[in-house]
Amino acid sequence: MSTVTNKKNPNQPEGFLERFFHLNELGTNVRTEVLAGITTFVTMAYILFVNPNILKDAGMPVNATFAATAIAAAVGTLIMGLYANYPIALAPGMGLNAFFTYAVVLGMGLSWQTALGAVFISGVVFFLMTVTKVREWIIEGVPQVLRLSIGVGIGLFIAFIGLKNGGLIVADKATFVTLGDMKSAGVLVTVFGLIITAWLMAKKVKGGLLIGIVVTTAFSMIMGVSPWPTGISSFVSTSNPISAIAPVAFQLDIMGAIKYGFISILFAFTFVDLFDNIGTLLGVSRKAGLLDKSGNLPRAGKALMADSVGTMFGAVVGTPTVTSYIESASGVAEGGKSGLTAVTVAVLFAISLVFAPLVGLIPGQATAPVLILVGVLMMSEVTQIKFDDFTEAFPAFMTIVMMPLTFSIAQGLAFGFMSYTIIKLVTGKFKDNNAVTYVLTGLFIIHFILGGG
Repeated sequence: MSTVTNKKNPNQPEGFLERFFHLNELGTNVRTEVLAGITTFVTMAYILFVNPNILKDAGMPVNATFAATAIAAAVGTLIMGLYANYPIALAPGMGLNAFFTYAVVLGMGLSWQTALGAVFISGVVFFLMTVTKVREWIIEGVPQVLRLSIGVGIGLFIAFIGLKNGGLIVADKATFVTLGDMKSAGVLVTVFGLIITAWLMAKKVKGGLLIGIVVTTAFSMIMGVSPWPTGISSFVSTSNPISAIAPVAFQLDIMGAIKYGFISILFAFTFVDLFDNIGTLLGVSRKAGLLDKSGNLPRAGKALMADSVGTMFGAVVGTPTVTSYIESASGVAEGGKSGLTAVTVAVLFAISLVFAPLVGLIPGQATAPVLILVGVLMMSEVTQIKFDDFTEAFPAFMTIVMMPLTFSIAQGLAFGFMSYTIIKLVTGKFKDNNAVTYVLTGLFIIHFILGGG
Protein backbone atom coordinates (compact mmCIF):
# COMPACT_ATOMS: atom_id res chain seq x y z
CA MET A 1 0.00 0.00 0.00
CA SER A 2 1.38 3.40 -1.00
CA THR A 3 1.68 6.24 1.52
CA VAL A 4 0.61 9.76 0.65
CA THR A 5 3.43 12.16 1.40
CA ASN A 6 3.68 15.86 2.06
CA LYS A 7 4.77 17.70 -1.10
CA LYS A 8 6.71 20.24 0.93
CA ASN A 9 8.36 17.55 3.08
CA PRO A 10 8.44 14.19 1.24
CA ASN A 11 9.68 12.41 4.36
CA GLN A 12 6.57 13.41 6.34
CA PRO A 13 3.28 11.59 5.55
CA GLU A 14 0.25 13.79 4.94
CA GLY A 15 -2.47 13.73 7.56
CA PHE A 16 -6.16 13.19 6.90
CA LEU A 17 -6.99 16.91 6.98
CA GLU A 18 -4.23 17.75 4.49
CA ARG A 19 -5.49 15.09 2.10
CA PHE A 20 -9.21 15.79 2.49
CA PHE A 21 -8.97 19.56 2.11
CA HIS A 22 -5.95 19.57 -0.27
CA LEU A 23 -4.13 21.94 2.08
CA ASN A 24 -0.65 21.45 0.65
CA GLU A 25 -1.95 21.86 -2.87
CA LEU A 26 -3.54 25.17 -1.84
CA GLY A 27 -0.43 26.31 -0.01
CA THR A 28 -1.87 26.35 3.49
CA ASN A 29 -1.88 24.27 6.69
CA VAL A 30 -4.16 23.21 9.53
CA ARG A 31 -3.06 25.95 11.96
CA THR A 32 -3.61 28.71 9.40
CA GLU A 33 -7.03 27.37 8.42
CA VAL A 34 -8.23 27.09 12.03
CA LEU A 35 -7.08 30.62 12.87
CA ALA A 36 -8.75 31.88 9.70
CA GLY A 37 -11.98 30.15 10.74
CA ILE A 38 -11.87 31.78 14.17
CA THR A 39 -11.37 35.18 12.54
CA THR A 40 -14.34 34.70 10.20
CA PHE A 41 -16.57 33.58 13.06
CA VAL A 42 -15.69 36.59 15.21
CA THR A 43 -16.44 39.01 12.37
CA MET A 44 -19.86 37.52 11.58
CA ALA A 45 -21.02 36.31 15.02
CA TYR A 46 -23.11 39.49 15.29
CA ILE A 47 -25.77 37.73 13.22
CA LEU A 48 -26.52 35.52 16.24
CA PHE A 49 -27.95 38.58 18.00
CA VAL A 50 -29.13 40.71 15.08
CA ASN A 51 -31.23 38.01 13.42
CA PRO A 52 -33.33 37.19 16.53
CA ASN A 53 -33.88 40.90 17.20
CA ILE A 54 -35.29 41.32 13.69
CA LEU A 55 -37.36 38.15 13.75
CA LYS A 56 -38.94 38.93 17.12
CA ASP A 57 -40.93 41.68 15.33
CA ALA A 58 -42.43 38.88 13.24
CA GLY A 59 -43.64 37.23 16.46
CA MET A 60 -40.87 34.64 16.68
CA PRO A 61 -39.33 33.93 20.14
CA VAL A 62 -35.74 35.19 20.41
CA ASN A 63 -34.24 32.18 22.20
CA ALA A 64 -35.64 29.87 19.54
CA THR A 65 -34.43 31.98 16.62
CA PHE A 66 -31.00 32.36 18.23
CA ALA A 67 -30.72 28.56 18.27
CA ALA A 68 -32.13 28.30 14.75
CA THR A 69 -29.62 30.90 13.51
CA ALA A 70 -26.69 29.04 15.08
CA ILE A 71 -27.81 25.64 13.80
CA ALA A 72 -28.61 26.84 10.27
CA ALA A 73 -25.28 28.67 10.05
CA ALA A 74 -23.40 25.64 11.36
CA VAL A 75 -25.03 23.20 8.92
CA GLY A 76 -24.84 25.48 5.87
CA THR A 77 -21.20 26.35 6.54
CA LEU A 78 -20.33 22.71 7.19
CA ILE A 79 -21.76 21.73 3.80
CA MET A 80 -19.75 24.52 2.15
CA GLY A 81 -16.56 23.31 3.81
CA LEU A 82 -16.95 19.57 3.32
CA TYR A 83 -18.72 19.51 -0.05
CA ALA A 84 -17.39 22.57 -1.91
CA ASN A 85 -14.07 22.93 -0.01
CA TYR A 86 -14.24 26.72 0.11
CA PRO A 87 -13.34 28.98 3.07
CA ILE A 88 -16.76 30.64 2.96
CA ALA A 89 -19.22 30.77 5.84
CA LEU A 90 -23.00 30.90 5.59
CA ALA A 91 -25.72 32.26 7.87
CA PRO A 92 -29.19 33.82 7.61
CA GLY A 93 -28.77 36.79 5.28
CA MET A 94 -28.95 40.43 6.28
CA GLY A 95 -31.62 42.16 4.22
CA LEU A 96 -33.62 39.04 3.52
CA ASN A 97 -34.32 38.60 7.23
CA ALA A 98 -35.60 42.19 7.29
CA PHE A 99 -37.66 41.56 4.15
CA PHE A 100 -39.04 38.41 5.81
CA THR A 101 -40.19 40.33 8.90
CA TYR A 102 -41.17 43.79 7.75
CA ALA A 103 -42.38 43.23 4.18
CA VAL A 104 -43.77 39.69 4.19
CA VAL A 105 -45.04 39.15 7.75
CA LEU A 106 -45.90 42.67 8.89
CA GLY A 107 -46.45 44.26 5.47
CA MET A 108 -48.45 41.52 3.76
CA GLY A 109 -50.01 40.10 6.90
CA LEU A 110 -48.70 36.57 6.40
CA SER A 111 -47.88 34.41 9.40
CA TRP A 112 -44.21 33.73 9.99
CA GLN A 113 -44.98 30.07 9.39
CA THR A 114 -46.23 30.87 5.88
CA ALA A 115 -43.23 33.11 5.29
CA LEU A 116 -40.92 30.23 6.25
CA GLY A 117 -42.81 28.10 3.73
CA ALA A 118 -41.99 30.68 1.05
CA VAL A 119 -38.33 30.61 2.10
CA PHE A 120 -38.27 26.82 1.77
CA ILE A 121 -39.84 27.01 -1.70
CA SER A 122 -37.25 29.60 -2.74
CA GLY A 123 -34.55 27.18 -1.56
CA VAL A 124 -36.05 24.44 -3.72
CA VAL A 125 -36.20 26.81 -6.71
CA PHE A 126 -32.58 27.83 -6.12
CA PHE A 127 -31.62 24.15 -5.90
CA LEU A 128 -33.33 23.39 -9.22
CA MET A 129 -31.72 26.45 -10.80
CA THR A 130 -28.34 25.21 -9.59
CA VAL A 131 -28.64 21.73 -11.10
CA THR A 132 -29.89 23.10 -14.43
CA LYS A 133 -28.69 25.81 -16.82
CA VAL A 134 -31.31 28.28 -15.57
CA ARG A 135 -28.89 29.69 -13.01
CA GLU A 136 -26.33 30.58 -15.69
CA TRP A 137 -29.07 31.96 -17.94
CA ILE A 138 -30.33 34.35 -15.26
CA ILE A 139 -26.88 35.41 -14.05
CA GLU A 140 -25.75 36.21 -17.58
CA GLY A 141 -29.04 37.92 -18.48
CA VAL A 142 -29.47 40.31 -15.56
CA PRO A 143 -27.97 43.71 -16.49
CA GLN A 144 -24.92 44.74 -14.48
CA VAL A 145 -26.55 47.99 -13.39
CA LEU A 146 -29.39 46.09 -11.72
CA ARG A 147 -26.99 43.69 -9.97
CA LEU A 148 -25.16 46.68 -8.49
CA SER A 149 -28.34 48.55 -7.63
CA ILE A 150 -29.88 45.61 -5.79
CA GLY A 151 -27.01 45.52 -3.29
CA VAL A 152 -27.11 49.29 -2.76
CA GLY A 153 -30.89 49.28 -2.33
CA ILE A 154 -30.74 46.48 0.23
CA GLY A 155 -28.08 48.46 2.09
CA LEU A 156 -30.38 51.49 2.35
CA PHE A 157 -33.28 49.24 3.36
CA ILE A 158 -31.24 47.69 6.18
CA ALA A 159 -29.96 51.09 7.33
CA PHE A 160 -33.53 52.46 7.35
CA ILE A 161 -34.60 49.59 9.61
CA GLY A 162 -31.63 50.24 11.89
CA LEU A 163 -32.55 53.92 12.18
CA LYS A 164 -36.15 52.95 12.93
CA ASN A 165 -35.28 50.27 15.49
CA GLY A 166 -32.87 52.62 17.22
CA GLY A 167 -35.50 55.35 17.49
CA LEU A 168 -33.52 57.85 15.41
CA ILE A 169 -36.46 58.12 13.02
CA VAL A 170 -40.13 57.70 13.91
CA ALA A 171 -43.47 57.80 12.10
CA ASP A 172 -45.11 61.17 11.48
CA LYS A 173 -48.59 61.83 10.05
CA ALA A 174 -47.52 64.95 8.18
CA THR A 175 -44.13 63.91 6.80
CA PHE A 176 -44.35 60.08 7.13
CA VAL A 177 -41.03 60.00 9.01
CA THR A 178 -39.26 62.48 11.27
CA LEU A 179 -36.42 62.65 13.77
CA GLY A 180 -36.96 60.75 17.01
CA ASP A 181 -36.58 62.06 20.56
CA MET A 182 -32.83 62.59 20.79
CA LYS A 183 -33.06 62.96 24.57
CA SER A 184 -34.61 59.55 25.21
CA ALA A 185 -32.47 56.83 26.79
CA GLY A 186 -33.03 54.41 23.89
CA VAL A 187 -31.90 56.89 21.25
CA LEU A 188 -28.87 57.88 23.33
CA VAL A 189 -27.89 54.21 23.53
CA THR A 190 -28.21 53.87 19.74
CA VAL A 191 -26.12 56.99 19.11
CA PHE A 192 -23.48 55.79 21.58
CA GLY A 193 -23.39 52.38 19.88
CA LEU A 194 -23.18 53.96 16.43
CA ILE A 195 -20.18 56.09 17.43
CA ILE A 196 -18.35 53.26 19.17
CA THR A 197 -19.00 50.69 16.44
CA ALA A 198 -18.15 53.11 13.63
CA TRP A 199 -14.86 53.89 15.40
CA LEU A 200 -14.07 50.16 15.68
CA MET A 201 -14.85 49.68 11.99
CA ALA A 202 -12.74 52.69 11.00
CA LYS A 203 -9.84 51.23 13.00
CA LYS A 204 -10.40 47.89 11.21
CA VAL A 205 -10.76 46.05 14.53
CA LYS A 206 -11.55 42.38 13.93
CA GLY A 207 -15.00 41.57 15.19
CA GLY A 208 -15.80 45.28 15.43
CA LEU A 209 -19.53 44.76 14.91
CA LEU A 210 -19.70 42.08 17.62
CA ILE A 211 -17.63 44.14 20.05
CA GLY A 212 -19.88 47.11 19.33
CA ILE A 213 -22.96 45.07 20.28
CA VAL A 214 -21.35 43.98 23.57
CA VAL A 215 -20.20 47.49 24.54
CA THR A 216 -23.53 49.06 23.57
CA THR A 217 -25.44 46.42 25.54
CA ALA A 218 -23.37 47.23 28.63
CA PHE A 219 -24.16 50.93 28.16
CA SER A 220 -27.85 50.13 27.70
CA MET A 221 -27.86 48.40 31.10
CA ILE A 222 -26.36 51.50 32.69
CA MET A 223 -29.05 53.62 31.01
CA GLY A 224 -31.82 51.28 32.18
CA VAL A 225 -32.79 50.25 28.65
CA SER A 226 -31.73 46.62 29.06
CA PRO A 227 -31.98 44.39 32.18
CA TRP A 228 -28.91 43.43 34.17
CA PRO A 229 -27.96 39.72 34.19
CA THR A 230 -29.29 37.85 37.22
CA GLY A 231 -26.89 34.91 37.27
CA ILE A 232 -25.09 32.31 35.20
CA SER A 233 -28.40 31.38 33.55
CA SER A 234 -28.41 34.83 31.90
CA PHE A 235 -25.28 33.86 29.95
CA VAL A 236 -25.27 30.10 29.48
CA SER A 237 -28.10 27.68 28.82
CA THR A 238 -28.60 25.22 31.70
CA SER A 239 -30.77 22.93 29.59
CA ASN A 240 -30.31 21.17 26.27
CA PRO A 241 -29.57 24.13 23.94
CA ILE A 242 -30.81 22.31 20.83
CA SER A 243 -34.27 21.94 22.36
CA ALA A 244 -34.59 25.72 22.27
CA ILE A 245 -35.58 25.61 18.60
CA ALA A 246 -38.78 23.66 19.36
CA PRO A 247 -41.13 26.70 19.06
CA VAL A 248 -39.96 27.46 15.49
CA ALA A 249 -38.58 24.18 14.11
CA PHE A 250 -40.77 22.32 11.59
CA GLN A 251 -43.38 25.09 11.82
CA LEU A 252 -43.13 26.19 8.17
CA ASP A 253 -46.39 26.26 6.22
CA ILE A 254 -45.48 25.30 2.65
CA MET A 255 -49.09 24.87 1.47
CA GLY A 256 -50.01 28.26 2.88
CA ALA A 257 -47.20 29.83 0.85
CA ILE A 258 -48.28 28.00 -2.31
CA LYS A 259 -51.88 29.17 -1.91
CA TYR A 260 -50.78 32.79 -1.52
CA GLY A 261 -49.92 34.84 -4.63
CA PHE A 262 -46.23 35.27 -3.86
CA ILE A 263 -44.41 35.99 -7.14
CA SER A 264 -42.69 39.06 -5.67
CA ILE A 265 -41.80 37.21 -2.48
CA LEU A 266 -40.31 34.32 -4.42
CA PHE A 267 -38.34 36.68 -6.66
CA ALA A 268 -36.93 38.52 -3.67
CA PHE A 269 -35.91 35.44 -1.72
CA THR A 270 -34.54 33.59 -4.74
CA PHE A 271 -32.93 36.21 -6.93
CA VAL A 272 -31.46 38.43 -4.24
CA ASP A 273 -29.95 35.30 -2.74
CA LEU A 274 -28.61 34.32 -6.16
CA PHE A 275 -26.95 37.67 -6.87
CA ASP A 276 -25.69 38.05 -3.32
CA ASN A 277 -24.11 34.60 -3.43
CA ILE A 278 -22.44 35.07 -6.78
CA GLY A 279 -20.99 38.40 -5.70
CA THR A 280 -19.77 37.02 -2.38
CA LEU A 281 -18.34 33.82 -3.85
CA LEU A 282 -16.43 35.64 -6.57
CA GLY A 283 -15.25 38.42 -4.27
CA VAL A 284 -13.96 36.16 -1.51
CA SER A 285 -12.53 33.58 -3.92
CA ARG A 286 -10.73 36.30 -5.87
CA LYS A 287 -9.10 37.50 -2.65
CA ALA A 288 -8.09 33.92 -1.80
CA GLY A 289 -6.65 33.35 -5.28
CA LEU A 290 -9.06 30.50 -5.99
CA LEU A 291 -10.40 31.67 -9.38
CA ASP A 292 -9.14 30.00 -12.54
CA LYS A 293 -7.28 31.77 -15.38
CA SER A 294 -10.57 32.86 -16.94
CA GLY A 295 -11.74 34.45 -13.71
CA ASN A 296 -14.33 31.73 -13.10
CA LEU A 297 -14.94 29.88 -9.85
CA PRO A 298 -14.24 26.14 -9.98
CA ARG A 299 -16.91 24.07 -8.22
CA ALA A 300 -19.29 27.06 -8.29
CA GLY A 301 -22.20 24.62 -8.59
CA LYS A 302 -21.17 22.91 -5.35
CA ALA A 303 -20.88 26.25 -3.55
CA LEU A 304 -24.35 27.32 -4.67
CA MET A 305 -25.68 23.88 -3.78
CA ALA A 306 -24.50 24.44 -0.21
CA ASP A 307 -26.44 27.67 -0.15
CA SER A 308 -29.68 26.21 -1.49
CA VAL A 309 -29.57 23.23 0.87
CA GLY A 310 -28.71 25.59 3.73
CA THR A 311 -31.76 27.73 2.89
CA MET A 312 -34.10 24.73 2.86
CA PHE A 313 -32.65 23.44 6.11
CA GLY A 314 -32.82 26.91 7.69
CA ALA A 315 -36.52 27.22 6.84
CA VAL A 316 -37.15 23.86 8.46
CA VAL A 317 -35.42 24.79 11.74
CA GLY A 318 -36.96 28.27 11.76
CA THR A 319 -34.91 31.01 10.11
CA PRO A 320 -35.01 32.96 6.80
CA THR A 321 -32.73 32.53 3.80
CA VAL A 322 -29.21 31.23 4.48
CA THR A 323 -26.56 32.81 2.28
CA SER A 324 -22.80 33.24 1.89
CA TYR A 325 -21.23 35.97 4.02
CA ILE A 326 -18.81 38.56 2.70
CA GLU A 327 -17.25 38.56 6.19
CA SER A 328 -15.56 35.34 5.05
CA ALA A 329 -13.02 37.67 3.43
CA SER A 330 -11.62 38.39 6.90
CA GLY A 331 -10.66 34.73 7.30
CA VAL A 332 -9.22 34.66 3.80
CA ALA A 333 -7.10 37.68 4.70
CA GLU A 334 -5.68 35.55 7.54
CA GLY A 335 -4.66 32.86 5.05
CA GLY A 336 -7.76 30.65 4.84
CA LYS A 337 -8.02 28.90 1.48
CA SER A 338 -9.85 25.63 2.06
CA GLY A 339 -13.02 24.18 3.47
CA LEU A 340 -11.27 23.60 6.79
CA THR A 341 -11.73 27.31 7.50
CA ALA A 342 -15.48 26.89 6.95
CA VAL A 343 -15.60 23.74 9.09
CA THR A 344 -13.96 25.67 11.94
CA VAL A 345 -16.62 28.39 11.64
CA ALA A 346 -19.35 25.73 11.66
CA VAL A 347 -17.99 24.17 14.86
CA LEU A 348 -17.89 27.57 16.57
CA PHE A 349 -21.50 28.30 15.55
CA ALA A 350 -22.51 24.95 17.03
CA ILE A 351 -20.68 25.73 20.28
CA SER A 352 -22.38 29.14 20.46
CA LEU A 353 -25.72 27.39 21.05
CA VAL A 354 -25.02 27.26 24.77
CA PHE A 355 -25.01 31.08 24.92
CA ALA A 356 -28.63 31.45 23.76
CA PRO A 357 -29.75 33.29 26.96
CA LEU A 358 -27.46 36.20 26.03
CA VAL A 359 -29.88 37.33 23.35
CA GLY A 360 -32.38 38.25 26.05
CA LEU A 361 -29.98 40.87 27.40
CA ILE A 362 -29.36 42.59 24.06
CA PRO A 363 -31.89 45.30 23.17
CA GLY A 364 -32.78 46.47 19.69
CA GLN A 365 -30.82 49.67 20.34
CA ALA A 366 -27.63 47.59 20.57
CA THR A 367 -28.13 45.90 17.20
CA ALA A 368 -29.49 48.99 15.41
CA PRO A 369 -25.97 50.46 14.90
CA VAL A 370 -24.91 47.23 13.21
CA LEU A 371 -27.79 47.47 10.74
CA ILE A 372 -26.90 51.09 9.94
CA LEU A 373 -23.22 50.29 9.41
CA VAL A 374 -23.94 47.21 7.29
CA GLY A 375 -25.96 49.60 5.13
CA VAL A 376 -22.90 51.83 4.86
CA LEU A 377 -20.76 48.90 3.73
CA MET A 378 -23.30 47.87 1.09
CA MET A 379 -23.40 51.37 -0.41
CA SER A 380 -19.90 51.06 -1.89
CA GLU A 381 -21.07 49.57 -5.20
CA VAL A 382 -22.97 52.75 -6.08
CA THR A 383 -19.69 54.17 -7.42
CA GLN A 384 -19.70 51.56 -10.20
CA ILE A 385 -23.08 52.65 -11.61
CA LYS A 386 -22.88 54.75 -14.80
CA PHE A 387 -24.99 57.73 -13.79
CA ASP A 388 -23.86 59.65 -16.89
CA ASP A 389 -26.09 57.32 -18.95
CA PHE A 390 -29.70 58.12 -18.04
CA THR A 391 -30.94 54.75 -19.32
CA GLU A 392 -28.70 53.21 -16.62
CA ALA A 393 -29.21 55.90 -13.97
CA PHE A 394 -33.02 55.78 -14.03
CA PRO A 395 -33.48 52.05 -13.32
CA ALA A 396 -30.63 52.19 -10.80
CA PHE A 397 -32.35 55.03 -8.96
CA MET A 398 -35.74 53.29 -9.01
CA THR A 399 -34.26 50.06 -7.66
CA ILE A 400 -32.32 51.79 -4.91
CA VAL A 401 -34.94 54.29 -3.74
CA MET A 402 -38.00 52.03 -3.89
CA MET A 403 -36.57 49.39 -1.55
CA PRO A 404 -36.47 51.60 1.56
CA LEU A 405 -39.45 53.79 0.61
CA THR A 406 -41.78 50.82 -0.01
CA PHE A 407 -40.12 48.87 2.82
CA SER A 408 -39.72 45.97 0.41
CA ILE A 409 -36.82 44.44 -1.49
CA ALA A 410 -39.32 42.81 -3.84
CA GLN A 411 -40.86 46.13 -4.87
CA GLY A 412 -37.41 47.54 -5.54
CA LEU A 413 -36.67 44.58 -7.79
CA ALA A 414 -39.97 45.04 -9.61
CA PHE A 415 -39.51 48.77 -10.28
CA GLY A 416 -35.88 48.20 -11.24
CA PHE A 417 -36.61 45.56 -13.89
CA MET A 418 -39.66 47.36 -15.26
CA SER A 419 -37.94 50.75 -15.53
CA TYR A 420 -34.84 49.20 -17.13
CA THR A 421 -36.78 47.30 -19.78
CA ILE A 422 -39.11 50.19 -20.62
CA ILE A 423 -36.48 52.97 -20.74
CA LYS A 424 -34.30 50.86 -23.02
CA LEU A 425 -37.25 50.21 -25.33
CA VAL A 426 -38.48 53.80 -25.63
CA THR A 427 -34.98 55.22 -26.18
CA GLY A 428 -34.16 52.77 -28.97
CA LYS A 429 -31.64 50.79 -26.92
CA PHE A 430 -33.80 47.69 -27.03
CA LYS A 431 -30.73 45.58 -27.85
CA ASP A 432 -29.68 46.03 -24.20
CA ASN A 433 -32.73 44.02 -23.21
CA ASN A 434 -32.78 40.26 -23.36
CA ALA A 435 -35.03 37.31 -22.59
CA VAL A 436 -34.35 37.57 -18.85
CA THR A 437 -35.33 41.25 -18.58
CA TYR A 438 -38.45 40.72 -20.70
CA VAL A 439 -39.58 37.62 -18.78
CA LEU A 440 -39.02 39.09 -15.32
CA THR A 441 -40.57 42.43 -16.27
CA GLY A 442 -43.61 40.64 -17.66
CA LEU A 443 -44.02 38.60 -14.49
CA PHE A 444 -43.77 41.68 -12.28
CA ILE A 445 -46.34 43.57 -14.40
CA ILE A 446 -48.73 40.62 -14.22
CA HIS A 447 -48.21 40.51 -10.47
CA PHE A 448 -49.14 44.19 -10.10
CA ILE A 449 -52.19 43.77 -12.38
CA LEU A 450 -53.36 40.92 -10.17
CA GLY A 451 -53.03 43.21 -7.15
CA GLY A 452 -49.85 41.73 -5.70
CA GLY A 453 -48.19 43.62 -2.86
